[in-house]
Amino acid sequence: MSAATSPEVIKESSMLKQKGMIAGNYDRLTGTKESGEKVVSTFVPGNLNELIMCFDMVNNLPETNAIQNGMRKVSGGMIMDAEKAGHSEDVCTYVKADIGMMGRGNIAPNGKPMPAPDMLLLSYTGCFTFMKWFELLRHEYKCPTVMLQIPYQGDGKITKNMRDFVVKQLKEEVIPMFEKVSGVKFDIDRLREYLKNSAKAEDNLVWVLESAKNRPSPIDAYFGGVYYIGPMFTAFRGTADAVEYYDLVRKEIEQRIREGKGPITPEGDMKEEKYRLVVEGPPNWTSFREFWKLFYDEGAVVVASSYTKVGGLYDQGFRHDPNDPLGTLADYCLGCYTNNNLPQRVELLEKYMNEYQADGLLINSIKSCNSFSAGQLLMMREIEKRTGKPAAFIETDLVDPRYFSHANVKNRLESYFQMVDQKRSGASLAAA
Repeated sequence: MSAATSPEVIKESSMLKQKGMIAGNYDRLTGTKESGEKVVSTFVPGNLNELIMCFDMVNNLPETNAIQNGMRKVSGGMIMDAEKAGHSEDVCTYVKADIGMMGRGNIAPNGKPMPAPDMLLLSYTGCFTFMKWFELLRHEYKCPTVMLQIPYQGDGKITKNMRDFVVKQLKEEVIPMFEKVSGVKFDIDRLREYLKNSAKAEDNLVWVLESAKNRPSPIDAYFGGVYYIGPMFTAFRGTADAVEYYDLVRKEIEQRIREGKGPITPEGDMKEEKYRLVVEGPPNWTSFREFWKLFYDEGAVVVASSYTKVGGLYDQGFRHDPNDPLGTLADYCLGCYTNNNLPQRVELLEKYMNEYQADGLLINSIKSCNSFSAGQLLMMREIEKRTGKPAAFIETDLVDPRYFSHANVKNRLESYFQMVDQKRSGASLAAA
């Protein structure tokens, strides 16, 4: 379907609210030369937005810039520019899109140039690429850099020593650097107030995600889920805007449940729920609407996903605690999905399969993302063995349009849905 004949995207109040929030943040970022505000660049997993706000700094997230460029279908040329400059085809395409964006003037979605960061904050949460990415940024911008080292959950648990180690770094390295760069003295009571806002918003986010346990599910927890997590995982957690946004989303979903409606898609309400899926792995951003359409055209709803936990496992009980400000920031970073080991990830997917009454597991393996892709075939086989439900494997990429094959993905999905149907038929015959 051409762009000229594509149906208009349905917009709910929460969507318009989020759109305004994102636009406002980009306007703030690109207006720092006039406002005098300082900028810190950091990443989504381990994003310490509440702490950043304590120093009146503006949060810039390179991943979200790459996603924005992917959805606007301009990341492909940026990636090719980065490859011409010597970056391998196998390097994370978020990185190459960011490098290519810098080479093209670092233009934000509002058409204005992005500012150079005054500080780089790397909260390492299980993705080795982040460290190499920030080496490139540090070489480019030559600004103060601080690394918050987050111990990996190799044994599948967070120990007191791990927590104490992170808190010690916050006190002795991260906060002093913020104070030095921003010129603002740290106020722990200010942090507590932001954390209170975070906890309120997190309660409603979890309610929204768990609403997918209903039949029909009122949301798609993968394609729709990436919008629901947006404010929480980026520059808005801890703000009054985020509290208002999640209040709004919850009311909209409550109404959909009362009316017995399924998810809202770019083409309106989904009419029939035929398949309930759990999805592992990030989505493809360059063909996001086309990718989603392959699912809702078949009546497939994603009821739970791992990607929507990359910035925090709130549905597993974590909440930011204003009574323990630095400790709760440590717990948050330590508990991010990408900081979990393989057995933990399998257990989470199995839990989703059971609690959300899913028909099967689908893995979208991302060519350039080793943080997610490593071990996914093993995870798929393990889930099949534990649940008796069919699993399937498709391959795309984050923001490189060369690695999204519509025909290939469509064929694999159609075959997979046939497999689900056959499994159901076999179960029905066995029951009879």
